[in-house]
Amino acid sequence: MEPRISLLTLGVADLPRAVRFYRDGLGFSTSYEEGGPVAFFRTGGVRLALFPFHALAEDISPDTPVPAAGAPGITIAHNVREKAQVAEVLALAERAGGTIVKPAQDAFWGGHYGYFRDLDGHYWEVAWNPDFAIGEGGLLEIG
Repeated sequence: MEPRISLLTLGVADLPRAVRFYRDGLGFSTSYEEGGPVAFFRTGGVRLALFPFHALAEDISPDTPVPAAGAPGITIAHNVREKAQVAEVLALAERAGGTIVKPAQDAFWGGHYGYFRDLDGHYWEVAWNPDFAIGEGGLLEIG
């Protein structure tokens, strides 16, 4: 197996509402058309997909319970190029209807970060790390 994650799929309660949050609120590019069963978003690396909770559970197995909103056991990280961008991205998420969980602040590891929760309870970390670079293609370069 090649070490690659190609797609991150989030279960959502209301697909059109979630599309508006990511497309219109956060500015993620998508080819989603109203009424479609799933939405795919282009990012600088892994692609993001949104799939209704019930359809996601059914796709996994008929015995899979429909998940509840938000999964605190996983977070999605968005690293930024400059420290000030942490607060800017958090504000953008809040204007789009997200909830700030942890405002931008300095971290014990020397960076700056904060968290927001999207409309379906998924937690996003927004971070600036002086030890990480973001390459020309937008991919995070770690060691």
